[in-house]
Amino acid sequence: MNAADDKTIVREYFNSTGFDRWKRIYGDGEVNKVQLDIRNGHQQTVDSVIGWLKNDGNLAELSICDAGCGVGSLSIPLATEGAKVYASDISEKMVEEGKQRALETLGNAENPTFAVQDLESLSGSYHTVICLDVLIHYPQEKADEMISHLCSLAQSRIILSFAPKTCALTLLKKIGSFFPVQRKTARADLHREADVIKILESNGFAIQRKEFTKTRFYFSRILEATRP
Repeated sequence: MNAADDKTIVREYFNSTGFDRWKRIYGDGEVNKVQLDIRNGHQQTVDSVIGWLKNDGNLAELSICDAGCGVGSLSIPLATEGAKVYASDISEKMVEEGKQRALETLGNAENPTFAVQDLESLSGSYHTVICLDVLIHYPQEKADEMISHLCSLAQSRIILSFAPKTCALTLLKKIGSFFPVQRKTARADLHREADVIKILESNGFAIQRKEFTKTRFYFSRILEATRP
């Protein structure tokens, strides 16, 4: 499958059945136990990243690119804290939902700025580039290209999360227990942490902080890398 097919599958999924399911997961309404577990796991990842940025003490001074923003789970809290946020997603439906949630939460549609874009078409320059829970939809080679492009947009820092490729998680995926939700997206790719670090380092970044989020059905390694 080529890169164009990968993107088409992801775009179509998150503009159809995937949108409805993930809108519920990323919301606060009633969901099943598996979806609730994934919701909690994703929120832990978001909270960890927000905690890192708030603890640095300069969040209100930052420009941030939230690449693959979904419904704004990260973008809206960062904008609430005063950061200037550019939020993008490959799914038009996700972006429209994010805009609506931002309007309801913040009372305006000026910040975050939302746009429908895939990762490769992003441009500009931002203090910090963040991409959470997106790489799982792409194979390693394509993920490497995406990470390199995101690095080119980051003035100082990049923060990524991904499902780490370990023996245990690889086995879970093979036996069907990894993200065991019916009608899930066609891809659920795991990535070796060493491979992700290697591509970050090849683009001039050094790892500063790490964290691992684990619930029953959600697994995510977060890496923060900065320019020396």
